[in-house]
Amino acid sequence: MTLNLYLLRHGETESSQSDTYCGLSDPELTASGVAMAQAFADKYQHLDWQAVYASPLRRTVATATPFCEATGQTMQLRDGLKEMFFGEWEGKTHDEVQSEYTQDYMRWLAEPAWNPPTGGETGVQVASRAALVMAEIEANHSAGNVLIVSHKTTIRLVLCNLLGIDSGRYRDRIELPVASLSLIRFDQHGPMLAKHGDRSHLPEELASRPGT
Repeated sequence: MTLNLYLLRHGETESSQSDTYCGLSDPELTASGVAMAQAFADKYQHLDWQAVYASPLRRTVATATPFCEATGQTMQLRDGLKEMFFGEWEGKTHDEVQSEYTQDYMRWLAEPAWNPPTGGETGVQVASRAALVMAEIEANHSAGNVLIVSHKTTIRLVLCNLLGIDSGRYRDRIELPVASLSLIRFDQHGPMLAKHGDRSHLPEELASRPGT
C-alpha cells in the first residue's frame, strides 16, 4: 500500500501579488485566490481522502475550506505548518529588505537554513517543526491520500527534508507558485516526488496571473 502526500500551497494573496515578505502576517485570499481554492476542490474532491492537515493562518484555511466542504473531511490545523516568520522583514519588498538590512539579507541569501531574517526564524527551525507534523502523518496514515495545505517556504523545506536535498538550498532548488500542488509517494523505496508545482487544476485565466 502507498501513502500519497499532496502538498498544496495556498491561493493568491495581495502579498503574493506584490512579492512582499509574508510569514505570520495574515492576509486574506484575493478573489482570484478564492477561485484557485475552489478550482482545486473541483478537480481533486473525487479521490478517496484519508485526512486534511493545514496551517492555521487565514490564507491556508481559506484554501482548504472548499475542499473540506466538498469531501466532508475535517480540517486538522497544525502550527508546525505555518509559514516562516520573517521578523522585521514582514510586509517589506526584497528591495526594501536589501537596503535596510543589507548584512542580514546577504547572510540569509548565502545560507538561509541557518541565518534568519532579522528577528525571524531560520530554515532549520521551520523544517524542524514541519517535520514533527510529517512524522505524525506518517504514523497515523500508512496508506491512502492525505492533503497538506501550507506555504511556500514551509513546503519547500518539507520537500528538501523528504528528498534528501540540502535545506540550505531550498531557495535555489525548488520553485513553488501560488496554488500549486506537489505529490510525494511513499512506497517500499521511501518518498518519491511524483508531481511538483502542478497547476493543471487551474483554468488558464488563473494559472496565467503574475505573482509569486
